[in-house]
Amino acid sequence: MAKKGQTFQSYSSETKLKAVIMYENGEGSYNSISEELGLRSSTQLKDWVKKYRKGESFHDLRGSNPSTHPFIGRPKTKFNSVEEERDYLKAQVEYLKKRLSKSTRRGEVKKSERFKIINEMRSEYPVTWLVEIAKVSRAGYYKWESTGEQRRERLERESSIKGHILAVHRRNNQYGYPRLTTALKDEGLIVNHKRIYRLMKDLGIQSIIRKKRRFFGKEASNVYPNMVNRQFKDRKFNEVLVTDITYIPFQNRFYYLSVVQDLYNNEIVAWKLSNRNDIKLVLDTVEQVTNKRNVHGTILHSDQGFQYTSRQYSKRLSEKGILGSHSRKGNCLDNACIESFFSHFKTEKLYQINCKTEHELEQAIEDYMYEYNYKRFQKRLNQCAPVEYRVTLAA
Repeated sequence: MAKKGQTFQSYSSETKLKAVIMYENGEGSYNSISEELGLRSSTQLKDWVKKYRKGESFHDLRGSNPSTHPFIGRPKTKFNSVEEERDYLKAQVEYLKKRLSKSTRRGEVKKSERFKIINEMRSEYPVTWLVEIAKVSRAGYYKWESTGEQRRERLERESSIKGHILAVHRRNNQYGYPRLTTALKDEGLIVNHKRIYRLMKDLGIQSIIRKKRRFFGKEASNVYPNMVNRQFKDRKFNEVLVTDITYIPFQNRFYYLSVVQDLYNNEIVAWKLSNRNDIKLVLDTVEQVTNKRNVHGTILHSDQGFQYTSRQYSKRLSEKGILGSHSRKGNCLDNACIESFFSHFKTEKLYQINCKTEHELEQAIEDYMYEYNYKRFQKRLNQCAPVEYRVTLAA
């Protein structure tokens, strides 16, 4: 960049031609000829030689009158005629109309949209006017124009990705962008999670958002100490099981689902559906667990519901060698894992179906339990399903 007050040395066409002929005749190198003729830089001689070989003129155009062509130079603020000023104002009005048709709720227009407007109007008005009106740089517009093919290819790719996103969303509408990214990866389509988030936003789709509710316990009789203390992670296989009951509304009445979950891999070990919320439901669920696993010395954690604080429940745990554990009264967070599972189950399955019979309801629950254990991958389990995680680590 030239400094203030700096002057430049100019050379006549004869001097330039003489230096070029000396170099072409082999009378010296660039540096030696430049020193002999008193040139400030050998680079100047190189440029002259290039021009000579291309047949271009040595005439220096610096300081000559600038071109009046509207595509060259800075945007015009003064006009040569009334007609030119009229056309400029007309371009402003036409641009404003197009801009208003593409503005967002806040009146903002993306730069890419402004480039599109300029591209539509450039056949009628000079680009220098349009970039000034649109408040964008001329270099930015030409760069946008030159990368049109790349944008088309990107749009075609994103259109294909959107198709895959919609397909996965129709199968599993409970997937947000992190799990949807993993699902696409399993299909062989590797896409950045930020792009998935943006494309889902463009498509207007999102996962089903679970409502968070608070639950309160009741008075208890036989209460065990809290042996879990919210230490849900880094548990060994069959070390800690959690259990609870949830209500299922069905044809103007309620069914009750009792579930036992292993904190090691979130696997559902046992479940039982009943039309009565009684102690028998809990005891039958515990019996299922003991038939499937050796639970001697295993901790079975629950809230302080009347079933879990009953004498029959306490007696059954003692007979099986199970260590009882209770949450604090009225504190659902002490048993957050099983509460979270029920929330997922209702959001992802129960609220999406319309069962006519008890058999259909039980079959739907069985289908979800299978999918949850064998197919539903979880981030905490390194994107594996619970059973897959257990088998992989056991191998």
